[in-house]
Amino acid sequence: MAQAHTSAQSHALTFSDKQKKIAITVVATAFVMDLLDSTIVNIAIPSIQQNLHASYADIQWIVAGYLLAFATLLVTGGRMGDVFGYKKIFMIGVAGFTVASLLSGLAWDPSILIVTRVLQGSMAALMVPQVISTMQIMYKPHERGAINGLFGMLGGLSASLGPVIGGLLIKANIVGLDWRPIFLINVPIGIVALILATRYLPNGKSTHPLKLDVLGTIFLVLALGLLIFPLIQGREYGWPAWAFILVACSIPFFVLFVLSQIRKDRKDGSSLIAPSLFKKRSFGVGLGINLVFEMAMLGFFLTFGLFAQIGLGYTPIHAALNGLPIAVGITFAMIAFGQSVIPKLGRKALQIGSVVMALGLLITNLAIFHFGPGINSFEFIPGLLITGLGMGFFFGSLFAAVLNDVDPQHAGSASGTLNAIQQIGGAVGIAIIGVIFFGQLTTGASANFDTTTAKLKAELTAQHIPATTQSSIISGVKKCFVDRNAEQDSSVVPASCKTVSTAPQLGSVVSSDIANAAKTANTVNFQYAFRAAFFFEVGAIALSVILSFFLPKQFRKEAYEG
Repeated sequence: MAQAHTSAQSHALTFSDKQKKIAITVVATAFVMDLLDSTIVNIAIPSIQQNLHASYADIQWIVAGYLLAFATLLVTGGRMGDVFGYKKIFMIGVAGFTVASLLSGLAWDPSILIVTRVLQGSMAALMVPQVISTMQIMYKPHERGAINGLFGMLGGLSASLGPVIGGLLIKANIVGLDWRPIFLINVPIGIVALILATRYLPNGKSTHPLKLDVLGTIFLVLALGLLIFPLIQGREYGWPAWAFILVACSIPFFVLFVLSQIRKDRKDGSSLIAPSLFKKRSFGVGLGINLVFEMAMLGFFLTFGLFAQIGLGYTPIHAALNGLPIAVGITFAMIAFGQSVIPKLGRKALQIGSVVMALGLLITNLAIFHFGPGINSFEFIPGLLITGLGMGFFFGSLFAAVLNDVDPQHAGSASGTLNAIQQIGGAVGIAIIGVIFFGQLTTGASANFDTTTAKLKAELTAQHIPATTQSSIISGVKKCFVDRNAEQDSSVVPASCKTVSTAPQLGSVVSSDIANAAKTANTVNFQYAFRAAFFFEVGAIALSVILSFFLPKQFRKEAYEG
């Protein structure tokens, strides 16, 4: 093992090219583990929901809890690396993430899984910032462009391939564990990463470590918790007054956080977010653009996975493979345009990426309504491929937009803030889109069932079912359908479904007709819920385009290098 050094940078200077490659591979593994766990769970939601009897609110927390914990502790995690040593904090984060993954895979209750996911996010907040720090101390500024490009591509691929990997693991159903291997797979990977980190990562701390901002972290956790908790739980409890009160209470805590940052910066220059960063317009505007774009993107991944599996009845692997065109689009955009075209476009790259992504989402929605419940995977490809191309253009220029006017000595704080904003955007987006999507499933159930009644009546008439009996059957099935969509726990069978009239004497053909009508109504209901989410997503993307006009037309070359 290498000898301890006071400065991690001085130790890294002694590394050979081979040692650098191994070190980058180790931290890249951790980077990918985090991104996979941000998205891999989306494809497993129906399985988790059925297996653990999880409510819609539980589902949102399982996804958003990870993002929220990661976001609120990310900058603090980066600061801890400066103070205590990048390698030490990285290894603590990897070890904690591995244990949390094991506990998530063993969870027997939705509440337990939510807690372990929050723990996962907390440990990721220690682990991931050291990836950027390790890259910065091992490579000179002019060498970081290629490394940044590599991590950008890894980020896009991990986010889009996460559901595919999850789908493959669920389909394999390893020793009957169903969804659990999506978390358990991190255990051997984490152990190997720990062993390699012990040997190959540079020792030491920052040459000028800053102090921890405990008070700022507390204010930020409280502010975000008070905002997101009622957004997720409010629908489940019928939007009581306390939900709105908690949202209102988040505002003063956000104010306290800002004031604490100003005070901490004046005191010892160790604020979580340097207030001076916001004197540069491109930094604040860039963060705003990223916030709303992430809300749209993460919201889309969540709702598309639910629509494919629950709305269309796809298997997890079938639903996951539908997302491959997005990965192809991102990869093509990054490889074909990432180094040559995107840097020359400046803010236009963000605008092009946003508009192209919105176009892709529009085409996807039009395809869903044009082809109806019988839509197949090939008919998704054009819209999703275009969506991926847009994401590639957007993320290829995002860091440059945010870091354009940032002083190099604040690059670490700025990058950490950008990453935190990405996670916050995802958590807030999932909370808001959950309100829209799941709310539409409930409120639209009655009208969407009515779209199937004419066909069902015709089929019952063909089976010589008397008109009065037809009305009784259809009324009962509709009541069951509406009650199921209002039920928080999808595994619970409403009383109306237990008494619905599908008497054996009606015959298997009639029973099949009724089942098919309910299935079609379910798909239509999810179509409209998906469309409601689409309007929110496009609205967020449109806002990102408007904000982009406040950025400089061109970005510095150095901003692309980090």
